[in-house]
Amino acid sequence: MEKFYLGDKSQVLTTLSSDKDKGLTSSEAQTRLEKYGKNEIEEKKGKSFFQKLLEQILDPMVLILLAAAFISSLTGDMIETLIILAIVVLNAGMSLIQEGKAEDSVKALQKMSAPNAKVIRDGRLTSVPASDLVPGDIVSLETGDIVPADIRLLESQNLSSDESSLTGESVPVDKDSEITFENEIEIGDRDNYVHSSSIITRGRAIGVVAQTGHNTEIGKIATNIQSTEQDASPLQQKLAKLSKTLFILVTAVSVVVFVVAILRQFKVIDALMTAVSLAVAAIPEGLTAVVTIVLSIGMNRMAAKNSIVKKLLAVETLGTTTYICSDKTGTLTQNEMTVKKVFTNEETFDVEGVGYAPDGSFLKDGNVYNPTENPHVEMLLSAASLNSDAKLVQNEDRWEIVGDPTEGALVTVAAKAGLTNEGLNSAYPRVKEYPFDSSRKMMTTFHKGYFENDYIAFTKGAPDIIFERCSHVLVDGKEVEFTPELKQKYADKNIEFAKQALRVLAYTYRRWENLPDSNKPEDVEKDLVLIGLSGMIDPSRPEAKVAIAECKTAGITPVMITGDYLETALAIAKDLGIADRDDQAIMGKELNNMSHEEIRELVKTKRVFARVSPENKVQIVTALKDNGEITAMTGDGVNDAPAIKKADIGIAMGITGTDVAKNTAEVILTDDNFATIVNAVEEGRIIYSNIKKFVSFLLSCNIGEVLIMLIAIVAGLPVPLTVIHLLWLNLVTDSFPALALGVEKGDPDIMRQQPRKTDEEIIDKNMIDNVLVQAVAISVATLGAFIISLNFLFVNLDPEIKIQAAQTVAFITLILAELLRSFSSRSEKYSIFELGLFSNMTLVWAFLGSFILTLVVIYVPFLEPLFNTYALGLRDWLVVLPCAFLPFVAGEIHKAIERKMGLHDIKSK
Repeated sequence: MEKFYLGDKSQVLTTLSSDKDKGLTSSEAQTRLEKYGKNEIEEKKGKSFFQKLLEQILDPMVLILLAAAFISSLTGDMIETLIILAIVVLNAGMSLIQEGKAEDSVKALQKMSAPNAKVIRDGRLTSVPASDLVPGDIVSLETGDIVPADIRLLESQNLSSDESSLTGESVPVDKDSEITFENEIEIGDRDNYVHSSSIITRGRAIGVVAQTGHNTEIGKIATNIQSTEQDASPLQQKLAKLSKTLFILVTAVSVVVFVVAILRQFKVIDALMTAVSLAVAAIPEGLTAVVTIVLSIGMNRMAAKNSIVKKLLAVETLGTTTYICSDKTGTLTQNEMTVKKVFTNEETFDVEGVGYAPDGSFLKDGNVYNPTENPHVEMLLSAASLNSDAKLVQNEDRWEIVGDPTEGALVTVAAKAGLTNEGLNSAYPRVKEYPFDSSRKMMTTFHKGYFENDYIAFTKGAPDIIFERCSHVLVDGKEVEFTPELKQKYADKNIEFAKQALRVLAYTYRRWENLPDSNKPEDVEKDLVLIGLSGMIDPSRPEAKVAIAECKTAGITPVMITGDYLETALAIAKDLGIADRDDQAIMGKELNNMSHEEIRELVKTKRVFARVSPENKVQIVTALKDNGEITAMTGDGVNDAPAIKKADIGIAMGITGTDVAKNTAEVILTDDNFATIVNAVEEGRIIYSNIKKFVSFLLSCNIGEVLIMLIAIVAGLPVPLTVIHLLWLNLVTDSFPALALGVEKGDPDIMRQQPRKTDEEIIDKNMIDNVLVQAVAISVATLGAFIISLNFLFVNLDPEIKIQAAQTVAFITLILAELLRSFSSRSEKYSIFELGLFSNMTLVWAFLGSFILTLVVIYVPFLEPLFNTYALGLRDWLVVLPCAFLPFVAGEIHKAIERKMGLHDIKSK
């Protein structure tokens, strides 16, 4: 593909077969339109609704639920069947709603395109739909226009373009049609080129369309978004694997039970129903529902903390994050240029306050200083404000600027000293000006009233150019010769400010008895008197520094990826604590000639990536993921969208973020605050921890039920639990307590723990040990109560009633044991007494509700035959209660032993 920013303008016109003055003919434009297609971003054809629905149905966890529904229907329990099917529909529906984010992103990109363009066709200026532009069209641009395509400039006057959404630069970029390049350069450095969707903030220009549609830089981003496949989240992968494992185990166990029952002389139908009931008991059909509900609760809690999560599983993925790749402008910084330093009369003054609010103090040697008491400082601030066109306005409780951000910072710093732009312009009205020009890099304004009879001309601009135009410098109120020694002092201060990533401007004045007749700036901008320098920066967010420190404590590595300059990015990174050495920063262009393996090694040590392209951002995120890192990518611009989608978790800014970024991301920060990410990470960790807790709880209960049935059948005992008992168990123990575990506050040291490894399974060694201990304890307690009942409590009853009564004892013992077990499940390492018995009142109410419902089916007379229960007496409860407490006690002892062995390192937060 041609790189039209390279070479001479005439070469570009020749290559594109176009004429600057006449443009294309209508017939040629139509021919090219047929060849190149519309200047718009075509939407990739997505999957049909039925394809998406089929993908949902074929999900392993959904298949398990459908299998459970089928098995429940065989038992004749249609209510259970309908509940499970309702869960399937709910789960599939919520997943389908989350589909189509790439399509939304592309639509948002399309909205950013200009609707019409001013183009020269057949030798005259006309307006055509931007979608009809073709390579070779000659386009006219002026202030406020949205650039309709990628355009090589042919003529320009005082032109600048806002490319922040594409490159991440915090200020508009000066453009100049006379600049030529011979070698390939990055997007942000193409000063003779303007890009589709950027905005002309100042000046006017004529240019030739170089690329349209998908060939533009923003079109490449759209293609990248559409082609990037989003990987399954860690939780999705682990739940899918768990589902397959459970499905196989349940099938195997059911077959074994059926065979054993037949060998034990069961009738075929009874053996089948026993195997089916065991399958119902073994399948944790509430797992997906509980996961969905717990993630939804987490979404609501995060929304209350300024994080909107658009995708359920993104909540959990946040908790696994090991790297946070963040854009700089507007994410780690405030996207508001602020003057921080002033140098005049060989003295440096610091300026407090950030943003465009006219609040803040001036400091000299660390002490508060009144700048209006110093004529040099007052003159410099007056020059800065009078020589600017920006306006400071208050929008409710927020100060904003209208105009160029750099000039907005100058108006603001003067206002901090009480020198308002309105007051200065009223006292010293502007009578003549030479506007800023990118070739001169200066601006000059003339004012009357500053001196009694003479006019004053204030000039501001780039220090290196200004110094060459100065003959004198203001020292102690006098104009003294600008000697080489004084020039070196100011040059050194310029370098000192620049090393602090400050954007430096120089200010001068010159007295005029009469206004000059010449309209040529070069006749006027000479023999100037230097007043001083100012240094400004887009300051970092104070809260971001605290958040980054918390990230590091939590084992998360923050990385800055920005389109801004290396020096600026590194200075901000050092201030925030992201980097502490210069060798931790690298330019994006250096990645272009590296292999993927080289980049994978590079990202292990680099913390700042500056002047990067959208492709570079994707390269970095991909390398981190291939290194096994769980990567979050934050950003606000169009240039961030491909990397946001590629990352494990994409985070967009809600206030300053473009629609493209927000539509691509899974999480949107409503306060644009990097610190909010830390809260979201903590919530994600808590949610995953809670998911593990109720998975452990459900598995230990279900395996315990399987062991009870299997041991009883193998031992030749009567069946301890009926099908209806098992179904009721699933209702009261697999739902309410599991949900209550899902709203645990989390262990006190959760943000001092290292992120879990990407290959860590939900069912790890600790959980396996815990599940086995609990399952054995549950089966021993239930079978013990059942055997005691058969042999001691109900020996005098009729055989059928005797078994029914013993089954009721087993039934109530098992329910109570599982409910008590839920309290021990609240933490893998903290004792229930350390957490507090009543610190999770949701679990307390779940326990009481489930227990009362169980008492109802035992003691309400008309329900006894339906549930095959027997009204227990006080003596019976003396057997039930000790047995029911056995799993709870076993769980607490197991945690204490593991802590004693050092398996759980408890940290205080």
